[in-house]
Amino acid sequence: MKTQAIGVDRGCHRTTSCHHGAGLRAAIELAGAGVDVLAVGKRPKEDAHTALAAGGINAALATVDPEDSWQQHAADTLKESYLLADPRTVEIVTRGAARGIDDLERYSMAFAREEDGRISQRFFGAHKFRRTAFAGDYTGLEIQRTLVRRAEQLTIPVLDGVYITRLLVHDGAVFGAYGFDLATGTRYLIHADAVILAAGGHTRIWRRTSSRRDENTGDSFRLAVEAGARLRDAELVQFHPSGIIEPENAAGTLVSEAARGEGGILRNVLGERFMARYDPDRMELSTRDRVALAAYTEIKEGRGTPKGGVWLDVSHLPRQTIMTRLPRVYQTLLDVQMLDITRDPIEIAPTAHYSMGGVWVRPEDHSTDVRGLYAIGEASSGLHGANRLGGNSLIELLVFGRITGQDAAAYSQSLTAQPRSASAVAAARAEMDELLAADGPENVRALQRAIRNTMTEHAGVVRDEEGLRAGLAELAVIEKRMEDVGVHPDIAGYQDLAHAFDLKSAALAARATLEAALERRETRGCHNRSDYPEPDPALQVNLLWSPTTGITRESIPPVPDEISALMEEVSTQGKLVE
Repeated sequence: MKTQAIGVDRGCHRTTSCHHGAGLRAAIELAGAGVDVLAVGKRPKEDAHTALAAGGINAALATVDPEDSWQQHAADTLKESYLLADPRTVEIVTRGAARGIDDLERYSMAFAREEDGRISQRFFGAHKFRRTAFAGDYTGLEIQRTLVRRAEQLTIPVLDGVYITRLLVHDGAVFGAYGFDLATGTRYLIHADAVILAAGGHTRIWRRTSSRRDENTGDSFRLAVEAGARLRDAELVQFHPSGIIEPENAAGTLVSEAARGEGGILRNVLGERFMARYDPDRMELSTRDRVALAAYTEIKEGRGTPKGGVWLDVSHLPRQTIMTRLPRVYQTLLDVQMLDITRDPIEIAPTAHYSMGGVWVRPEDHSTDVRGLYAIGEASSGLHGANRLGGNSLIELLVFGRITGQDAAAYSQSLTAQPRSASAVAAARAEMDELLAADGPENVRALQRAIRNTMTEHAGVVRDEEGLRAGLAELAVIEKRMEDVGVHPDIAGYQDLAHAFDLKSAALAARATLEAALERRETRGCHNRSDYPEPDPALQVNLLWSPTTGITRESIPPVPDEISALMEEVSTQGKLVE
């Protein structure tokens, strides 16, 4: 098995596993600054996770509602975060949002437009004004294509199908990354002044998730933590109310919230329209966290379907409405279940959707505790707090992709020497050798499933002390079993080795989540503690985690007056609340 070295003087490489949108935007900025950059990903670049985002991208452009402003966008974001978002991060994103849209326009992205050429904007979630720009119901895909095209114009080298196993660190500074080719097993030693981590979140560690297989297993969390960084708010995970239940290989695939927005009705197994119990005013148009909690409660209290879900019914809507307004939902259910939604209801359950916490970063430039290491996109933290506004994650990629690219370029150019460490490289090599030689009785896939079952059972939509402690006890048993895994690459490639690293990531992400969820003894936003049903003002803090220090608390800076004055209840009349 040969090792391929990639070293470029003054090179600033970024490594990414799947969240390519953020990473590509940073790479474009670096290339524009004349810095050598390499984009690395384990998936094909056109098929990154960003491509799945459907709804839209937020910016206070005021093209449709002239009274909108970045300050109001910031106020809506902070309010929806249940005051756990970092006000400085929020200000940077909302102030920089229009510039992010301009960048996409310069790269020729095709936004939906009004007849006079203005970019169209629509209501999305708990926004006071219409500020979500979009491209049909495939906004993320269009952004991804636009960034890939721009990267190709700049001839940015992209390494697809390469799995990064470890970041290389010497004396508190990153100097590259180590990994292997998923098909051939060829090893890569990548030397870099700076590394930008854009490898997504950790929602795949639940049984039902909107993430695809082998994505969002917590790669970013493990790579960053093992390099010496910390995590922030790992317990804050957004559960989407409507993921399909079967077939198993598609469990968690989202049924767009547009299905509720267009008039879909939620019923339990008794035929009751149960949202009347939880939010009689907004019913199915209630917020994402509230609908998920309602569905979870119905299932938990025995009013769910035999397969453990609830019914989402759009069959009363005119067929024409379904075909024109919900074409992707119609096609998806026909493809995976042979279900005709114009005639039959859809069986759904809450599904892990988005990591609102992530790697701890500084708000100004998304740098971490490790010099030269940055984290952006869903891998990072600070913008969303305890509930994410729909459409904010896509704009975050563009704003911080640009800023981080600029900072990484400046950092790279400031270095007078490039530190190396033979022992760090040797440790990365030995870790892979050890796994390849592992021939124990434990099956990697079975242990991954065990972690997903534990997290689903004990750290799902609703949590309590007893369940979280039981989850930690189960996880300790799984971690012990992980010492006896067998890894068997075969003629099809080195996927089994990748799964073994995914398992390490999942175990670390699960431990951080369980320990932080135990510490957050309150109910706030997406985090529901049945034993602590109210928010606790003393817990209006961020929870930092590392394996060495456990949980520590970090206070959140005050919200500037010009923004707090705008933090009012937003009317949701006739709007689907995200």
